[in-house]
Amino acid sequence: MTPALTDTRKGVLAVIAAATIWGFAPIYYRLLNHLPTADVLTHRIFWSFVFFAVVLAYRGRLGALKEAVTDRRQLGLIVLASIFVSFNWFFFIYSIHVGKLTESSLGYYMFPLVSVVFGYVVFRERFTAVQWAAVGLAAVAVATLTFGLGVVPGISLILATTFSAYGVVKKKLGTGPVVSVTAEVMVLLPVVLVWVIFFSSSQGLSTGTLALLVLSGPLTGAPLILFSYAAQKAKLATVGLISYLNPTLQFLVAAFIFVEPVTGWHLSALIMIWIALAAYTWVALRQERERSLTSASTVGTT
Repeated sequence: MTPALTDTRKGVLAVIAAATIWGFAPIYYRLLNHLPTADVLTHRIFWSFVFFAVVLAYRGRLGALKEAVTDRRQLGLIVLASIFVSFNWFFFIYSIHVGKLTESSLGYYMFPLVSVVFGYVVFRERFTAVQWAAVGLAAVAVATLTFGLGVVPGISLILATTFSAYGVVKKKLGTGPVVSVTAEVMVLLPVVLVWVIFFSSSQGLSTGTLALLVLSGPLTGAPLILFSYAAQKAKLATVGLISYLNPTLQFLVAAFIFVEPVTGWHLSALIMIWIALAAYTWVALRQERERSLTSASTVGTT
């Protein structure tokens, strides 16, 4: 008889599923290369809203969505979050359209290290010397890539920065993850409608293309829900470590399926970022273990 899965194992499986979906998502967006990036983005926003609204309605939580958008302080943060996430989505799709998924993967590798800087500046979080050294090594990797390619890896930096800034705003939001992301795409709907009516070049779509665009809703929403579930059930350090599966799969897709040029400069930068992530993650895992031991000893003495 197969033993029942523990909550921790369920969380691990959920984050593996989320990271795998994100990692292979570029293959899906490559199928939409015949459409302008902005058209794909606006459809992604619209169908994501439809998907999340259905999920909230099923859970009976549409009232929470109304509360989020009627709270003036929350609404300001939601608008800010929607700006950051829409920029992130745009440049992710754009990287696929222009054949620079390699840069996209590097950006998502850099994200946790850029988040360290945001955590220090915004929340005055404390970090060890090893963690700061990891950030410094990531900066050297960017400088190396810039020197080697003769151009700043703009897509990498934009993706890492916008996603880190998005995380800062989400940390300040008091709503649940599904409610907040639904509100974020909802406030963008007026912009989406204006674009579709006056600027979009995607009228008269074929049935196949329209089906792919509709799929962008669950393809965006499902991994977010899985990731949120994982964050509740598994240790955050574990979730963070497994999440590196996403950019790893992106890099492999770029190199072996899209056959993008991968130079020695790319590999040098990637190796430095991997070393930086390993050092950063090692410290994070050790800190979490120490907190767990401290918590256990405290409980044992009460």
